[in-house]
This record gives sequence, C-alpha cells and structure tokens, in this order.
Amino acid sequence: MTPHPKSVLVLNGPNLNLLGRREPAVYGAQTLADVETVCREACRTYGFTLDFRQSNHEGVLIDWIHEAGVAQAAGMSAGVVCNAGAYTHTSAALHDAIKGAAVHLIELHISNVHAREAFRQHSWLSPVAQGVLAGFGVNGYALAIAALAMQPAGSKQ
Repeated sequence: MTPHPKSVLVLNGPNLNLLGRREPAVYGAQTLADVETVCREACRTYGFTLDFRQSNHEGVLIDWIHEAGVAQAAGMSAGVVCNAGAYTHTSAALHDAIKGAAVHLIELHISNVHAREAFRQHSWLSPVAQGVLAGFGVNGYALAIAALAMQPAGSKQ
C-alpha cells in the first residue's frame, strides 16, 4: 500500500483576499490566486498536497491551526505556512493555538515588516514559529514550503 503524501496547510489571514488591489507598491500585483499557484507548484516539487485557505476571522484561523496539529500528530501533515496578516502583531490567541497544537509553522510576510511601521515589528507568532520569512514577496511561500520539506523527520521544532 502506497502511503498518502503529506499535506501542507497554507493559511492566509485578514485582507489577503485583497492581494493585487491593496497597496500594490507594498504587496505587489499578484493575487491570492497567484499565491495559490506558487504554493501548488512548490508542493508538487516536494511531493506534498496543498490545502490553501484564507479567512478574515481570527477564530477560524485558530480552528484551522488546531486541525493542522491533529493532522501533523497523525503523520498526515508536514506543517503550516501562515501569513496571519495584521493578526501577527495583535493575536496572543494565535500564539496560544500554535503552541497548544504543537504544529510546525513557518510565519510568512510578503513585505519586510521590519522596514515598515513600528507596530508591524512585533510578532506574537515568532516565538512559537519554526521559522520566519519576510520580504521575499509571494515567492516567500515557496521558500516556506521548501523549509517544511527540509525539516528532519519527527522533529518537534
């Protein structure tokens, strides 16, 4: 029996549904559909399946992180790539969800948040993320998926 490929969950938070229209000088002209294509191609490269989601609601993102923790514990998931948008800078609840679910998570930002407004330079996710990518545009998603592919089998963080 051939084992099922592991999945990668890509989570996109508030306002990422506006990619391509919202501040293109900061976020670029690519849409969320373009991001999904980048992710699908990266997953194909590493033998993963893609589960791609977006929500403007914090509780929905938390529920999805909980699901990812269960899938990872069952050996069905390689981890999560999470662009939490502004929730990165405000959500202790997302921090607690990531920590509680014990999920491998790469925190992702399209722009270089450290070169922007001061409030964007604090992350509630970074202390519980496996790694952080910022400033690589939508290509950062492919880099994050590559990072999940390179983690040692059975690694905790």
